[in-house]
Amino acid sequence: MVPPIEPHQYTTQRTVSCCGVGLHTGRTVNLTINPAPANTGIQFLRSDLADRPIIPARVERVVDTTLATTISDGHHKISTTEHLMAALRGFGIDNAVVDLDSHEVPIMDGSAGPFCRLLKTAGRNRQQGLRKILRITRPISHVDGNKSIRIEPYDGYKVSARIQFDDALISEQCYSVEVTPERFGKEIACARTFGFVEQVEQLWQNGLALGGTLDNVIAIHWNRRSILNENGLRFDDEFIRHKVLDVIGDIALLGSPVMGHVIADRSGHGLHLEFMKAVINNPQCWEYVTFKKKGESLLRQVVQSTQSSGHRFAPFFAPVNEAISSQRVCTM
Repeated sequence: MVPPIEPHQYTTQRTVSCCGVGLHTGRTVNLTINPAPANTGIQFLRSDLADRPIIPARVERVVDTTLATTISDGHHKISTTEHLMAALRGFGIDNAVVDLDSHEVPIMDGSAGPFCRLLKTAGRNRQQGLRKILRITRPISHVDGNKSIRIEPYDGYKVSARIQFDDALISEQCYSVEVTPERFGKEIACARTFGFVEQVEQLWQNGLALGGTLDNVIAIHWNRRSILNENGLRFDDEFIRHKVLDVIGDIALLGSPVMGHVIADRSGHGLHLEFMKAVINNPQCWEYVTFKKKGESLLRQVVQSTQSSGHRFAPFFAPVNEAISSQRVCTM
C-alpha cells in the first residue's frame, strides 16, 4: 500500500538564497532557506534585527490579511508569506528556517515559481521523523455572503477553486488539482498575482505596492478585455490558478500536511483565515494520523484523537479563537 501523502518529514538538502524586492516597500530583500531538524516546522528569522526574532509560520500568528497574509510574534512581522509557503508545501518541505533581512518576503515574479526553482536547487532530504497529518473526517465549511470555503474527507490533498468577475477577460474560471510536487510545479507554481490597473495606481498613491511592476503583477487593462503585460498570460486561466496557489499557501499555516479536499468559491486571504479558525474550532471533524510500517506496507494510524487534538490546539490558538459563528459548521 502506497499512502496518498508521503509519510516522512522533509527538509532541504542544502542552504539556498535569492534576492528580490518587497511588493509594498519596493526595497531589496535577501532571503535564505536553511535546512532544519525534524518537527521544527517552517520558521521565519528576521536577521536584520538585533535580537534576530523567530516567527513560526502558524495560523495563530496571522495578524493581517489585507492584500497579503502577514504573521507576527507580537512585536515584529513577516508579510506576503503565501507564495513562499505554497512553494514549500507544494514541494513537500516540512522543516526549514527562512532568513529574511526585511519584513517582506520578496515578491519575485509574483508567483511561487522562483521559490520552487530555488527549492529544486536545494534538493529534498528525507528525515527520520514521520509527518503528523491533519486528516479530515467530516466536512467543515465557512461562508461569508457569496464567498465560501469548505473541506471534505479525501484520501489525499486536493484543492478546487472558482472565481467570478464582471469582466470579459476573467469572467468565471474554475480549477482543480491534486497537490503533488509534480502537479504543483507544472500547473500552479508559475501562476502570477493580478490586479486591475486603477487598483494598483491607488495603492501607489497610498504608498503601497511600491515594488509592483509588470514584471511581478498581471495588470488588467481599464477595458477589462486585455492585460498590459507584453508577454501575455502564462496560462489561459492563470487567474484561477493563482487563487489555488494562495489557498495552498495560506492553508499551509495550519502547520501540518492536510488530507482532505478543499473547495473554495471566490475566496481570499481573509476568508482563508476564518476557514482555518473553523477547522481549529471543530476538532470533532478531524484527527491527526501518521504511518507505521507493517511488512512491505505503510499503514495509517491515528496518533491523536479528535478530542485530545482539540484540547491540544486550544492553548496555541487562544489569541485568535473567537466565538464560532453559525456560519462555521461541521456537517455530516
